[in-house]
Amino acid sequence: MAKGGFSGFGGGGNMGNLMKQAQKMQKDMEKVQEELQEKEVEATAGGGAVKVIATGKKLIKEITINRDVVDPDDVEMLQDLVLAAVNEALRMADEMVNGEMSKITGGMGGMGGLGGLF
Repeated sequence: MAKGGFSGFGGGGNMGNLMKQAQKMQKDMEKVQEELQEKEVEATAGGGAVKVIATGKKLIKEITINRDVVDPDDVEMLQDLVLAAVNEALRMADEMVNGEMSKITGGMGGMGGLGGLF
């Protein structure tokens, strides 16, 4: 090891600052995750025939199906519409989460933030 310890990190003072920044970032991320539980996205399929509301935690809160789209002779169409709306709501929730998290991480590490540290 080189004299002075962690010369590659610019000394102990910078390492301390880095740790403080990492701790602040972690607290900010926890706060955003809590807020995301309350935020919702809404997706529709079939021109609004099926509506799905999901939270930022990717929980489906509500599914609304227009009566006009319910056809006992074509259940597969209704299933496809529900599936499409749910998948779109989950995609939108992911997009919302990624957008909020990138505000904190400054876009660092698209694979979990800071190379998986958080």
